Amino acid sequence: MPTDQHVLPETDLIIPACHKEEEEEYEVVYHKPATLVDANMHYCPGCAHSLVHKLIMEVVEELNIQDKTVGVAPVGCSVFAYDYMDIDMQEAAHGRACAVATGIKRLMPDKYVFTYQGDGDLAAIGIAETLHAINRGENILIVFMNNAVYGMTSGQMAPTTLAGMHTTTSPDGRDVSFYGAPIKVAELMANLPGSFYVTRQAVNSANAVRKTRKALMNAFKYQQLHKGTCLVEIIGNCPSNWKMTPVEAVKFIDEEMVKTFPLGDIKVPNTEDLKIF
Repeated sequence: MPTDQHVLPETDLIIPACHKEEEEEYEVVYHKPATLVDANMHYCPGCAHSLVHKLIMEVVEELNIQDKTVGVAPVGCSVFAYDYMDIDMQEAAHGRACAVATGIKRLMPDKYVFTYQGDGDLAAIGIAETLHAINRGENILIVFMNNAVYGMTSGQMAPTTLAGMHTTTSPDGRDVSFYGAPIKVAELMANLPGSFYVTRQAVNSANAVRKTRKALMNAFKYQQLHKGTCLVEIIGNCPSNWKMTPVEAVKFIDEEMVKTFPLGDIKVPNTEDLKIF
């Protein structure tokens, strides 16, 4: 039987006034920043990188500096940052992000320049470039992702690996007497005269995310002062290499990571430092 024989005739539907739903006004409390590329994130479930990408791009959007911002990403999981951030990006050789960022900032001092580096990159092969850039007080922002392992290459021990922590290259746990203690990068760099603002935050809870966003906002704003290097260390989740579920990884940060890497501001500018002369 033809389908059209079963179609009801069109009629004007009259709804009594008492049954009309009033139009509701909604307040927009969140939107995806336009500074993020419209692409799906490829990171592992529970990984902190995608969240930190979003926070950085929210700050760039809010400050309206998309066309003035240059990011530098070296080797490691951070190398994919330029696939998602809709800004000018420059790839650097492994560990050399601060050296590349120094060149960019000196050639284009009006740009907002930041590096996005993991702990294997920054705290191991690149610690010399990082230390000397901060010691010189280069007017850049260093975003340092600390998940205590080499993330991209199967979870080897990093300079930030916790004492006793099991990795692919320390299967029996990190023996401090043999491998040395985990390096507290933020505290180390805060002692250098060229550091202007140094903080350590996390992204494993809503409250932590808000604090991290505020820290990134401050660090970008401080570049306008031309008074030194800003370092924002972020404790990030790495469930894949920690061999944990995303929920377990969140708890691991609160129960273990912060014992070695306490959260909070380590070096902040005083009122006099914030004056523009």
